[in-house]
Amino acid sequence: MADEKIKVLIVDDIAETRENIRKLLQFESDVNVVGTARTGQEAIDLSSDLEPHVVLMDINMPDMDGIVATELIRQQAPWVQIVILSVQGDPNYMRRAMLAGARDFLTKPPTIDELISAIRRAGAMALDERSKAEAMSAPSSSDGGHMKGGGRMGVEGRIIVVYSPKGGTGCTMVATNLAVSLQSDECQVVIVDGNLQFGNVSIFFNESSKNHIGDLAPRVDELDNEVVEEVLIDHADSGVKILAAPPKPEFAEEVTGEQFRQVLRYLRRLFPYVIVDATSALTEYTLSAFDVADLVVLISTQDIPSIAGTKMFLDLAHALGIPPANLVFVMNRYDKRINISPERIGESFKKKIDVVIPLDSRTVIPAVNRGIPFMVDSKMNATPIGRALQTLADLIVEKAP
Repeated sequence: MADEKIKVLIVDDIAETRENIRKLLQFESDVNVVGTARTGQEAIDLSSDLEPHVVLMDINMPDMDGIVATELIRQQAPWVQIVILSVQGDPNYMRRAMLAGARDFLTKPPTIDELISAIRRAGAMALDERSKAEAMSAPSSSDGGHMKGGGRMGVEGRIIVVYSPKGGTGCTMVATNLAVSLQSDECQVVIVDGNLQFGNVSIFFNESSKNHIGDLAPRVDELDNEVVEEVLIDHADSGVKILAAPPKPEFAEEVTGEQFRQVLRYLRRLFPYVIVDATSALTEYTLSAFDVADLVVLISTQDIPSIAGTKMFLDLAHALGIPPANLVFVMNRYDKRINISPERIGESFKKKIDVVIPLDSRTVIPAVNRGIPFMVDSKMNATPIGRALQTLADLIVEKAP
């Protein structure tokens, strides 16, 4: 499977564009252009016949637009990944494309690096999704088809992504304290900094190390327990393991989304819980984390920009492959003096808020400044904010045992 070429179908109503893209891709040893189509209907028919992994889809075509064609292709073959190409850089197009099931959205003309990178990300996802579909349809004596395997007595751990579409909502505070709440002698937790440019998970634990995820990325095909242990940081006070972000933003360019995904998959073989502190932008790392996540902890606050961003994300969640049952909705910094209640937001979104974390600046700010997650102190379990974090941890265990 690892050596399988990525089969690509090119869809564009302009013959010259189709030929130019085909010529660009012919030099990539891991890409095989299996066909071209001029219309949306041709794309649908050829997708059924040729079974491409990736469809490069123009948005403007004579019979139907690429977004409609995307939706129809995904209905007949959900594992096929669509990369939309458009001269329009309008965010509304991008949102519509993602809702229809597109994997990526590139503005024409993309650079060759952008195009190849998008194809490889989408191709890896297609191969993974097809493999899962085949595994689920194959006869099995396992428990309902749940994949098992790896280093912890054959049982895979759970990947929990903590995410907010708006920065500044307290994701890192929630992620670090959730990791501490889940950690025990019987349950080892690792937290991964998913903000590879400006991550500060290690700062929240008052830790520093020359080792970071960039040390694992080039070796994803040959990882072993000893290599991983050398790179992880041990937080003595809590027992939590930390996979830090690179120390300089430019180092993030050395880690691909696929490498990030493979690192997470390897970690789940070693740890019962892998907590990912994701950045708010839908970067290749955030999307890779969503691809392998068992649960997504969605953080919102009471301010209107955060609420609006959360609404947009909930609209996109299905297209990103996140079922409603896999979302844990959390309101952070709840201030009862503000007339926007969790109940009102839940009713508006038709999605109940699962956990409400109260505003407690006197606890949070000193803890962040000292680099000590407040849940390290067992006395915090008796406080409102501590009880809320423990409720979140209990809910995670219940939903992803």
